Amino acid sequence: MKRIFHFHEGSATMSDLLGGKGANLAEMTQLGLPVPPGFTITTESCIDYLKRPASFHDTLKPQIIEALQQLEATTGKSFDQDGPVLLVSVRSGAAISMPGMMDTILNLGLNDQRVLSLAQQTSVSFAFECYRRLMQLFGDVVYHIDKQRFDSCCDQLCAQFGKSLEQLSIAEHQQIITAYQKVMYSYGDVFPQDPYEQVDTAIQAVFKSWHNPRAKIYRELHNIPENLGTAVNVQAMVFGNGNEQSGTGVAFTRNPATGENALFGEFLRNAQGEDVVAGLRTPQPLAALAESMPDAYHDFEKYSTILERHYRDMQDIEFTIENGELFILQTRQGKRTAKAALKIACDLVDSGLINEREALMRVSPDMIGQLLHPVFEQKALDRATPLAKGLPASPGAATGQVVFTAEQAKQVHGQGKAVILVRQETSPEDIEGMIISEAIVTSRGGMTSHAAVVARGMGTCCVTGCETLTVNEQAQTITCGDHTLTLGDQISVDGTSGMVYIGDIPTVPAENDENLLRILDWADKHAQLKVRANAETVHDIQTAIQFGASGIGLSRTEHMFFGEERLLEMRRLILAEDDNDINDALKRLLHFQEEDFYQMFQAAQERPLVIRLLDPPMHEFLPHEAKEIAHVAKQLNKDVATVTKQIQRLQETNPMLGHRGCRLSITEPRIYQMQVTAIFNSAIRCAQEGLNVLPEVMIPLIAEKKELTIVKQSLRETIQQVFAAHHLTPFPYEIGTMIELPRACLIADQLALEADFFSFGTNDLTQMTFGFSRDDIGKFINHYQEQQILTSDPFQHLDQEGVGALIRLAVEKGRQTKPHLTIGICGEVGGDPQSIPFLQSTGIDYVSCSPYRIPAARLAVAQAAIQMGNQATKQHVR
Repeated sequence: MKRIFHFHEGSATMSDLLGGKGANLAEMTQLGLPVPPGFTITTESCIDYLKRPASFHDTLKPQIIEALQQLEATTGKSFDQDGPVLLVSVRSGAAISMPGMMDTILNLGLNDQRVLSLAQQTSVSFAFECYRRLMQLFGDVVYHIDKQRFDSCCDQLCAQFGKSLEQLSIAEHQQIITAYQKVMYSYGDVFPQDPYEQVDTAIQAVFKSWHNPRAKIYRELHNIPENLGTAVNVQAMVFGNGNEQSGTGVAFTRNPATGENALFGEFLRNAQGEDVVAGLRTPQPLAALAESMPDAYHDFEKYSTILERHYRDMQDIEFTIENGELFILQTRQGKRTAKAALKIACDLVDSGLINEREALMRVSPDMIGQLLHPVFEQKALDRATPLAKGLPASPGAATGQVVFTAEQAKQVHGQGKAVILVRQETSPEDIEGMIISEAIVTSRGGMTSHAAVVARGMGTCCVTGCETLTVNEQAQTITCGDHTLTLGDQISVDGTSGMVYIGDIPTVPAENDENLLRILDWADKHAQLKVRANAETVHDIQTAIQFGASGIGLSRTEHMFFGEERLLEMRRLILAEDDNDINDALKRLLHFQEEDFYQMFQAAQERPLVIRLLDPPMHEFLPHEAKEIAHVAKQLNKDVATVTKQIQRLQETNPMLGHRGCRLSITEPRIYQMQVTAIFNSAIRCAQEGLNVLPEVMIPLIAEKKELTIVKQSLRETIQQVFAAHHLTPFPYEIGTMIELPRACLIADQLALEADFFSFGTNDLTQMTFGFSRDDIGKFINHYQEQQILTSDPFQHLDQEGVGALIRLAVEKGRQTKPHLTIGICGEVGGDPQSIPFLQSTGIDYVSCSPYRIPAARLAVAQAAIQMGNQATKQHVR
């Protein structure tokens, strides 16, 4: 197996093997750009080394020696004592760019003797500066010695000599080198004098840096697989720190903040590249290069144009000028802000460099989310004091006063102040406080907890599962480590990162972006899946449509009973003691529901609207604390002891597996009958006003075909009665089911005999498949990820092997019975860009998600379609 490729042997298509940096160095060499020669050691070599370190000496070392000898022949320089001095850099380069996350060592090849040869060929100060840099980098990367130890030695000796580095004699320079070697020796390490040993050791250190903490954190943050490994690039050094006609810089072919089509970068005269990256000196804008070295600047303009046109994207270019001669050291796709990414993609389409499909693949769904929600001002955020970190349940940024109850939220909000509701966990009783809060923070619960789902639906910033945050609702305090905050204290919440900060951080509002509208229009054109919304209020539906939803894929009716007046009537129903009380409560609720559904149909117009009938256990609508129970008893004119007993009787050991969903209709059909009566009275009213509506009624938690048969029959009879009461012939409607139990997936062919459509409730399906509580997974998911039992939280990203296999099976079985059965996803993974490509592969028709996730989902479904098309083309070519 070929382990080493010289730059002239590779190309940009080999990034998996040569890493992004190595592949681009090879490509630029092929283009004839001035790239210092070198070679790349493959990513496969890294993986082999990390698994079996002995493989380095067994197979790789002989090839490295041969490659170095060829490099000597190419450059006319060598590692020998005589002749021009060859120095090399050893740099990492993964297939996916990870800037600054892994290690680099420069100036390899110097030792106590060869530094004297370099001094004769250049200058004493230059040669010894290179040697010091080598030893400091080697000590840091290979021996993990703090760079400051070397800096301190240098500063102390310069002070002792009473001279600057440029004024030192050879003997004084050598004293500093000896001091550096003593620092290493104090750690039990010795700097190798053999140049080949230096290179071998450096290569192994760069391999090992794949597993350093910052690289691991970066990969987790950007979802980069652990098994890719890094390539290593060994390259002849060119020096920007030799004289005033030399320098180094980094430049972008376009402005990475705004996307403006103009060179943007920085330059340092008489410096090495690490000085720019590390911020050791203040660089000048790139325009200064045009004045000081106009020929080099003109060449750079020419090469940057070549590179952008060749790669058809904005480039991030590193360059060095040695004695007035320009060298290109690296090019890669430039990191950019969301705003810049949209503008660059659109401009490249307009210029004909790329097409719409390529433009769509250049923008990430995360970028879309960033443009829709306010963000914290970066400078203020850098100075902020972190309090706790939880799960980023709903994006956005908000600041406000801490409150612990819905009542406090209303009171403080009524004074014109911004509030942030902090709870152990939220419940339906908190809804009025949640609605007026700038953000919601909970110490418990996951990404699909009550707080998370409601917040996303409202577009409210939310962080859940802050396990390190102790919320004492009685004492009205929140504590984390040494920090304790009380009612009224200011906190700031970042729902995109999951961070909670102490104090007030200014936010920057999202801006309307014309380029975003263009990108989303293209996305809709190329998508195969439709994107619907999970929404149950007029505001939610209007927001969803504004964001481009094709319809409403899930309207949870239980969320309609959260208001104070409605909640009282729901409690009246649940605590009713005879049929008269039940019927009386149902009539009151019918009135509310009819108006709800009428407004929803009006807001959705003629778009699909799936209404899920009541799903949660009834006790979730009941109070838990003695004070609240007494208040409800008084409202209902009941004895407190009686109400308390009723509530206790309704409590369940495991309510998620208890008396909920369709089971409510089996035991008390009148609840669902009331809801469909309200739905169809509203639909008929809309139809009479000229609106062509198609009601889609969804029955939750079906596990057995006979359940669906019984409930559906009851609903159909009720619907027929509604039409008869209006003296109308029934217009089309659909009754479907939510697939959220593993058994439902296994018998989907049977359920399809009764169901007009399927919609997968992936939140409950994941719970039931794993046996994980979505509200409690935060307590242990980090440990599972650290030990690589799971790579991600299955409530955030679909578990394709388990839950995904059940979905695929259910789709296949359902379509066997009904080939044109409409099937959607209404769990929150429907808006997850990582899950969407798999979901599309199952053959579903649409995904549905919270309104504020819709734009990102529209892009994600388009990208999934493009990827699937690209894969099909490759297979056809093969």
